[in-house]
Amino acid sequence: MAQQHLFDLEPEPWQQDDQAETLVATVVLRDGPSQQLDYSVPDELRDQIAAGCRVKVPLGRGNRSVVGYCVRLENRMAGRPLKPIGEVIDRRSLLSTAMLRLTEWIADYYVCGWAQVLEAVIPAGVRGQAGTRLTTLLSVAADAERRMAELKLPEKQTKVMKVLARAKRPITPTQLAQAAGCGQGPITTLRRKGLIRSQTGRVQTNQAAAQPAVRESHLKLNADQQKAIDAILGTLNRGEHRTLLVHGVTGSGKTEVYIQAIQEVIHFGRQAIVLVPEISLTPQTVERFRSRFGQVAVLHSHLTDAERHWHWQQIAEGKVSVVVGARSAIFAPTPHLGLIVLDEEHESTFKQETAPRYHARDVALQRAQAERIPLVLGSATPSLESWHRAAQKEFTLISMPRRVLDRPLPAVGTIDLRTEIRRTTRGAISRKLHMAMQAALNEEGQVILLLNRRGFSTQIQCPACGFVLKCPECDIALTHHRTQEIALCHYCDYEVPAPSVCPDCDYAGIRYTGLGTQRLEAEVRARFPDVPCLRMDTDTMQGRGAHERALARFRSGEIKILLGTQMIAKGLDFPDVTLVGVINADTALHLPDFRAAERTFHLVTQVAGRTGRGAKGGRVLVQTYSPEHPAIVAAVRHDYAAFAAGELPLREMLRYPPFASMVRMVVRGPVEEVTQAFAQQLVERLQAMLAEKNVDARVLGPAPAPFARLRGRYRFQIHVHGPTSEPLREAVRELVTMKCPDEVQWIADVDPLDML
Repeated sequence: MAQQHLFDLEPEPWQQDDQAETLVATVVLRDGPSQQLDYSVPDELRDQIAAGCRVKVPLGRGNRSVVGYCVRLENRMAGRPLKPIGEVIDRRSLLSTAMLRLTEWIADYYVCGWAQVLEAVIPAGVRGQAGTRLTTLLSVAADAERRMAELKLPEKQTKVMKVLARAKRPITPTQLAQAAGCGQGPITTLRRKGLIRSQTGRVQTNQAAAQPAVRESHLKLNADQQKAIDAILGTLNRGEHRTLLVHGVTGSGKTEVYIQAIQEVIHFGRQAIVLVPEISLTPQTVERFRSRFGQVAVLHSHLTDAERHWHWQQIAEGKVSVVVGARSAIFAPTPHLGLIVLDEEHESTFKQETAPRYHARDVALQRAQAERIPLVLGSATPSLESWHRAAQKEFTLISMPRRVLDRPLPAVGTIDLRTEIRRTTRGAISRKLHMAMQAALNEEGQVILLLNRRGFSTQIQCPACGFVLKCPECDIALTHHRTQEIALCHYCDYEVPAPSVCPDCDYAGIRYTGLGTQRLEAEVRARFPDVPCLRMDTDTMQGRGAHERALARFRSGEIKILLGTQMIAKGLDFPDVTLVGVINADTALHLPDFRAAERTFHLVTQVAGRTGRGAKGGRVLVQTYSPEHPAIVAAVRHDYAAFAAGELPLREMLRYPPFASMVRMVVRGPVEEVTQAFAQQLVERLQAMLAEKNVDARVLGPAPAPFARLRGRYRFQIHVHGPTSEPLREAVRELVTMKCPDEVQWIADVDPLDML
């Protein structure tokens, strides 16, 4: 046998004609290199592939098959041999071209992988086509009309063909038989004659039940509301982008403004997205919108995969005009988007805590700018970032300083807990608050109590030896949950049975101190044994529909006292609430976070706004150890402008947002010394890069994070401040190439909200 030389071997198909023009797909991989990779598209896949589809491609020398997203298609000279795409997973694009551009911006701005963004944007239920099944679908064959003229079809077969021709999309044999009023015989005969084309496709197996709502007409607007509507509609009619910040006090009728603006959008044949910060707000908001617009799509984390997929399809096909949801609803696939609304725009829940760490407000702004539509931000307590941008004329400020029907804002009083302690008040509820609750209940009013800490006791400590029961993984005090009699870590879910003696010295007098919502509930029930009471926190609101059921009971008057965490503090509208009590306004006031005062002001002001919305009026009592703090004083006076005027100069002096851009980096690892050493390397490399590029930036750290150990990993943080964001992000992006020690990880959070 003659020896076969290397040049006698036939090349692989993907190695041929590398200089010829070909259809090239740019792919980003779900698991693999972060950069974009080019692949050729085989002829047999040209009709199947589209930008926004998932594909399977060969990777590496072993050509292992990996899943990626096709983000771009173009006919061009490859310039080098390209491997071919192996398979197209999706039969149609999961994202429009505009949404692909938006996800690319998110990946660039928040310094993360593009595929990682795509995985977050497209719900798992949509990727997995949840709630569908493969079946046979029928449609009229290409040459059926010509052949029918030649064939004399029986009456039933003719009717089948007419029904199928009227169908807007391929349908199943069962659907066709029902519509034509016949059995499968005529259909089978027509398929055999080649007049009906068969194909395999997916059909929906379940649909979200339509929620009937009593249709209501628009409410009459007051002068402030009309001014806001005119500003929004003026932007709509001009077909331009503008961001409008609606600063309306609690109860000023902002939701009615949104509704009437959306009605105008629908008249134009377009769609609207409304974002709310909490799942607890979604049912009430959806009910309001359904009462005006009928069918409304809902997107939030409590939906099943099948429900989310069904809503996603309805939105993409333009069958619903209004989309309501939490943070991720900003990615709703609306083909005719005309307006975006962010209600309670100041809320920190609009920021994603895991990669990609996007803020829905900034994504909404980017999307609205790209589609040249208005963005409406609404809040009684705007974020200082938005307030500052309005002052700089980047946003248009719309003020709504009065409540509807000119109802007064509730009177707010403070209770100094320092003097209450000297009066030996026992429990969480002071004597003054107890008397106010009794008076409100006697007058058939309802009461809301806010305590932003869940559990029963927040600390378990031995008075004999000083031992504190902590999480072994997080080095944080465990919280006592009395219902299950456990001590629980709220960060990693570690739990142990609640001890009756000190685990360290066996002393029998171990103390359970600190206050959580479970203890508050027990105290309320003891003080008001005959009054129906309900607790709302993440412990009690875990089941599907729990929020809706709880709020429905409170709205109906069945529940007289509602207590809970911040989920009850915002957006809810109950006219019979005549008293709001803030059990401890200081829970977040002294945290090591430059936004601590702002968050406290927001929370107190928002929960105060839950009362006085009806004819009975209302009052607020705020229990605090710091009644003289500027945030508390401003909240008591309902004076946002005064709070902002005092807080913004401090931010400017310290070079914090909104006067500077910021990136927070967190390095974590199992060995403290190794983790700290790598964090120091990051700082040194970062400082060198910023100095080389002559960037006016400040690098702080590394320093132990406020929670120095979580889930068994030590944490060190680095803060980078600079006048603009781009050079900071560019420097952080270059750090990705640094090799990490084993088991050490680090993340970068652009425009961080969580500082703990």
